[in-house]
Amino acid sequence: MILLPAIDIRGGNAVRLYQGDYDKEKVYSDDPVKVALSFKEAGASAVHLVDLDGALEGSPVNFSVIKEIIAACGLFAEVGGGVRSLERIEQYLKTGAGRVILGSAAVHNFPLVGEAVKFFGDRVAVGVDAYGGKVATGGWKNVTGLDAFDFCKRLEDCGVRTVIYTDISRDGTLAGTNLNAYKKLKELTKMDIVASGGIADISELIKLKEMGVSGAVLGKAIYDGAIELKEAVEAVKDAG
Repeated sequence: MILLPAIDIRGGNAVRLYQGDYDKEKVYSDDPVKVALSFKEAGASAVHLVDLDGALEGSPVNFSVIKEIIAACGLFAEVGGGVRSLERIEQYLKTGAGRVILGSAAVHNFPLVGEAVKFFGDRVAVGVDAYGGKVATGGWKNVTGLDAFDFCKRLEDCGVRTVIYTDISRDGTLAGTNLNAYKKLKELTKMDIVASGGIADISELIKLKEMGVSGAVLGKAIYDGAIELKEAVEAVKDAG
């Protein structure tokens, strides 16, 4: 299982939101590049980058910052936020991103998913953000009537290899991740599942690895010191 420490970018700063609420923001650094380099120093092999402004605006607002991070740290980077077209996917891949995440676009323009998979294969992933079991879009502002698990099955049928599944109610809370949701996803699909939202303890990472989850996004837990990234990397490496 790969660990993906997260850098959520808003206004050029590394921030964290509480349950995806843009009005509940905490700025952790005005230098996201420095943050990424600290992750690398701690032993991370990958990083999860999100353009929060882009998620709201529908276009990559912090593209230059993300490009700089990728160039400086040299880690495998998955990137999301405001990606709405094949051109944007290609733009990020050309910067050196290892994987680009479709979010709201996968819901509002489902045919784009099939086209993206056709052109870019497993270098495209889909972020499924769920609140109360329903898919949310637009920077998590709009909760749809789509069942999140049904949507994941549709994505698999469309050829998607990787889903980043976030339980919004857990995100940024340090209340623990939704282990049951990931267990169900592993039973329902053969896709690679990346867990995101609420992970607060290394023991949860071990449980996720044991159930076959392929990756885990770490956010507030490492910023607030609940999890030491270096310890987490070693623990996951040693487990199983």
